[in-house]
Amino acid sequence: MASSPSRTDMLFMTIMLLLPILATAQPRTNVTLGSSLVANSANSTWLSPSAEFAFGFQQTAPKGGYLLAIWFHQIPEKTIIWSANRDDLAPEGSRVQLAANGTLQLNDPSGRQIWAADPGNASYAAMLDTGNFALFTAASVNLWQTFDQPTDTLLPTQILNQGGELISSFSDKNFSRGRFLFTLQTDGNLVWYTRNFPMNDIIRAYMATATVGDGFRLIFNQTGYFNLVARNGTLLSNLFSILGASTLQYYQRLTLEYDGVLRHYLYPKSDNTTGGRPRAWSVQDILPSNICTQVRQDTGGGACGLNSLCSMGTDQRPRCSCPFDYSLIDPNDLWSGCKKDFLPHSCDPESHDSDLFMFKDMPDADWPDSDYAHFNPVSEDWCRQQCLTDCFCDVAIYRNADCWKKRIPLSNGKIDPGVQGKALIKVRAKNATVLDPLGSKPGKRNTRLGVIIAGAVLLASSVFLNVVLFASKLFLAGKKSKKVENEGSIVYPGLNIRCFSFKELEEATDGFCLELGNGAYSTVYKGVLIEENGKMIAVKKLTRMADDADQEFKAEVSSISRTNHKNLVQLLGYCAEGQNRLLVYEFMSNGSLANVLFTKSLKPNWHTRLQIAFSVARGICYLHEECSTQIMHCDIKPQNVLLDDAHTAKISDFGLAKLLKADQTRTTTAIRGTRGYVAPEWFRNMPITVKVDVYSYGVLLLELLCCRKNFEPDVEDERRILSDWAYDCCCDGTVAEMVVELEDEEMRDDIMRFERMVKIGMWCIQEDPELRPQMKRVVHMLEGSAQVPPPPDPSSPFL
Repeated sequence: MASSPSRTDMLFMTIMLLLPILATAQPRTNVTLGSSLVANSANSTWLSPSAEFAFGFQQTAPKGGYLLAIWFHQIPEKTIIWSANRDDLAPEGSRVQLAANGTLQLNDPSGRQIWAADPGNASYAAMLDTGNFALFTAASVNLWQTFDQPTDTLLPTQILNQGGELISSFSDKNFSRGRFLFTLQTDGNLVWYTRNFPMNDIIRAYMATATVGDGFRLIFNQTGYFNLVARNGTLLSNLFSILGASTLQYYQRLTLEYDGVLRHYLYPKSDNTTGGRPRAWSVQDILPSNICTQVRQDTGGGACGLNSLCSMGTDQRPRCSCPFDYSLIDPNDLWSGCKKDFLPHSCDPESHDSDLFMFKDMPDADWPDSDYAHFNPVSEDWCRQQCLTDCFCDVAIYRNADCWKKRIPLSNGKIDPGVQGKALIKVRAKNATVLDPLGSKPGKRNTRLGVIIAGAVLLASSVFLNVVLFASKLFLAGKKSKKVENEGSIVYPGLNIRCFSFKELEEATDGFCLELGNGAYSTVYKGVLIEENGKMIAVKKLTRMADDADQEFKAEVSSISRTNHKNLVQLLGYCAEGQNRLLVYEFMSNGSLANVLFTKSLKPNWHTRLQIAFSVARGICYLHEECSTQIMHCDIKPQNVLLDDAHTAKISDFGLAKLLKADQTRTTTAIRGTRGYVAPEWFRNMPITVKVDVYSYGVLLLELLCCRKNFEPDVEDERRILSDWAYDCCCDGTVAEMVVELEDEEMRDDIMRFERMVKIGMWCIQEDPELRPQMKRVVHMLEGSAQVPPPPDPSSPFL
């Protein structure tokens, strides 16, 4: 029997109901049609009735461009809380106008439109005392508001709905979009992401609430609390655990700042405010508490730039610093990364450079993901000597008899007591040569000048001879071109697949002209191998390979080439030439499962969908159970299942795959995979096992059975989340309703099998990984050789 609501819950729900009324029923000074503001030193504004907020132009720097913005008007800092044109500053003389047609337009002096809000039929605008600027009809119906279009800040009474997001600024002085994103996803999960700056796509989540549901909202209420609530007003969680603060006493804001931290700020409205806070912005709470250890990504520098180290200050703000004898690439940008201030270790065996280097120790420092060699157990002296004599080694990490050798660029650097080890920074000894600002050796300029003069004389005297030799080489080049065609490629020994040259693949794809698809890190093109009787191929061109990523690419090629199963896409070859990294696969004529499954006219029949479900399960089972090295795919989804001429399903895209050694069944790594298919343990700092693929397969199986996505925002509430609807139908004995909904006669005749497979899907998506079956058992359940008991609620809490 459900318990009655507590007095606190009733009060909270009452406040929730009043919020929309409080937000709209405010005094306002109307901005009439035809009104305008000009970007200049006059600083004219549209004020809220209390003059606490202003709408207008702010110049970002002396002689800089202008932001069309909203700010706190009563405090000296004039802190900006919203802007319209953060990525396209307006020049002086630009104008914002509420046009006669009700459109709010920002145009530069030449008439070019920089930004516009066009809700249609607006009769007036108003700057409200909540900090919200809105457009209204003549009947005072709110058509458009800045509260629905936040930049990096939320204010009291503001609501972040599912799909809403905050994007950090680039720096404290640069308001353009930066490197971090905070969003309430359509699946109900509140997530912090790193962005692939300057692109708009995201890289990796570094924090999440792991909440799942429909109709969720994040509300910043007038008592200073940040509450995640359900559609009916039920309180799900409080984002910050400490007490709130009254908006009567404090100005408040929640800002995702340029360092990736979400901070709740307070500013006393008067000197008599209770609590004794100074008249300045002070931090009430932050998430995450330690950004240095929270952010860890495969590409980019991490919380700070490449070769940098991140440490938390006493003010709970990250500090980005450089190792000994390194300095910032851009002194004005702490996130630009660090460069060496000395000549690097030469790999010339005649140089004897090892004698010129030494180590400087940095306790509790580490770059977790930049090592290329690991030794255990060894002594610290042995570790030092190994790095000192290795021309590739820039840093060694020593901890508890473990030694890691690392080379630049170094990523995800941090200084933290939890490291419990030390970084050994290899630098040139004091009496050795360092770089001057011009990159030359100090004390050697006269010598260098003499060398340049002598070189110039020799060059002038040999011009004629060089011309003759060049002409000879041109004559011979044509005869030898075919022999050297692959000399620029890196050939990985021990692989039983072909090494292509870049030119071969460029010709096969006709200059990479026919694109089959693309993702965050690659683009796939269609090609033809003429010399192999016109064999069709798919060429995946990797677009974001780091300069030193050869080992990772080699490991990836090696792992794929060792697989051999009819339900895995076959790797035919690769190319590793210069900066180019490409993979060559067999061509799958029917494209991805997502394409046919979510396109009504292409929907495969019931029998075909069953075979696809079996094929994908067997492919995953092979990766988990039958490979010489166990492989977690980490990104099972319909887009990564391809179909051949006979609609045989094959798993593709091992770009996120993680290999496990024979004696290793768990690993700990940063969040991988795709939203909606990612298992909950990714967000809970738990060991990651092959059960993450089981979870993703469960979501895919339900989608495959019902020919729809797991989350459909445009259907009825109870059916919006497929897994929830399926579980309710299992409990109520109404699975047949799902079949009726699909209007599939074949399925109606096979209702028992359909119900069985729904239950299998429910077992696969259990939040507790221990409850999920191994893939071998999933295959047995699909084939009917193992029983399928009634599944528990997938969202049952577990520790």
